[in-house]
Amino acid sequence: MIVVLCLSFFLILLIGAPIMTALGLSAALALQSGERPLLIVVQMAYQSLDSFSLMAVPFFILAGHLMQSGGIARRLVRLANALVGWIRGGLGAVAVLTSMLFATVSGSSSATTAAVGSVLIPEMERKGYPKSFAASITASSGELGAIIPPSIPMIVYALTANVSVGSLFIAGILPGLIVTLSLILTVCVIARIKGFDEVSKVNLSEWITELCVAFREAVLALMMPVIILGGIYGGLFTATEASCIAVLYGLVLGLFVYKEITYKNLLVIFSRAAVMSAIILLIVAFAAVFAYLLTINQVPQRVAVLLGSVTDSPIVFLLLVNVMLFIAGMFIEALAAILIIVPILAPISIGFGIDPIHFGIIVIMNLAVGMVTPPVGVNLFVVCEVAQLKMHQLARHLIIFLGVLVADIILITYVPAISTIFL
Repeated sequence: MIVVLCLSFFLILLIGAPIMTALGLSAALALQSGERPLLIVVQMAYQSLDSFSLMAVPFFILAGHLMQSGGIARRLVRLANALVGWIRGGLGAVAVLTSMLFATVSGSSSATTAAVGSVLIPEMERKGYPKSFAASITASSGELGAIIPPSIPMIVYALTANVSVGSLFIAGILPGLIVTLSLILTVCVIARIKGFDEVSKVNLSEWITELCVAFREAVLALMMPVIILGGIYGGLFTATEASCIAVLYGLVLGLFVYKEITYKNLLVIFSRAAVMSAIILLIVAFAAVFAYLLTINQVPQRVAVLLGSVTDSPIVFLLLVNVMLFIAGMFIEALAAILIIVPILAPISIGFGIDPIHFGIIVIMNLAVGMVTPPVGVNLFVVCEVAQLKMHQLARHLIIFLGVLVADIILITYVPAISTIFL
């Protein structure tokens, strides 16, 4: 059954089928080969979606779409530009910082990449950035949508590993800031070496004035993550209730405060959010069936025995996990990978004495990097569509950012306090 499951999964992926199709069809073929009833597919898929906590996913997606359409991206770009636009390589740094800020309201890596890329890639190109470099910056920083809370992959991980969503959100703050700073430094160093993005000097009073104006415009948007995280961590509401509050806040902001959302385009916003939610939840449903087949065939136990025979060191175990997750992220969409791999690795990590919240951040970080690695890098597809480029045109610049992101993963893996200091 396991041979049929894995072989059919990769064969269906190779012919270009969507990940949800590969997961569901391979599970059905495996059940058929083992003479098990196909009704199991429907039962397990429904059971996996019958969760109060999982309701946070469509609501956070809708909140992100409301914020994206309500003029939030433009205000966040202005704030980021006021903060770092005056330094050499500042416009690239603005793209990274805007991605971080937008991630706090979107919860989605691909939504962050699309929103920031559509605004800033043309601007960077006009300022002398090679288009492939501008696109690489956007794709790499877009992964912050999965790391900075509220994060949809974190919600799915919390459900799969039975840990607190709120704790994962808090644990993702400092790693997200580290990734942001490392990417900004990389952009600025490259800009200085290559000699593009020259800026004129700005005196202190002008800078403070522009910063105050930009902050005043963006302050209401920046309040959303404060409300969400403050409410969850303060025990006022759950992550699911927070997602509903985020939708209400986004509606009020877009309709009545910024007035950039009209009643006519609400239908478009809701329909786009519904389609994206359906895609994500179908992946969750069929990945749960896939994981169920792995479990009943004792794959987690066999992997635990194998890893135990290879090493008894948590340091070596984490190194092996990073390599495994990095490779998995190249071929499997992040949510599917979480639902398939986490039930196998999470219990083993506890056996090695690793904090489950810290391990969750390691998993999220690796799979977030998988969003910018070919051949199944979601952010790469989005940014190539926005910039009208082929994926191979990004390779020369993208490999630099991937190196930086891998260094960030190693740092966060072996310094647990980065993830757990606020818990």
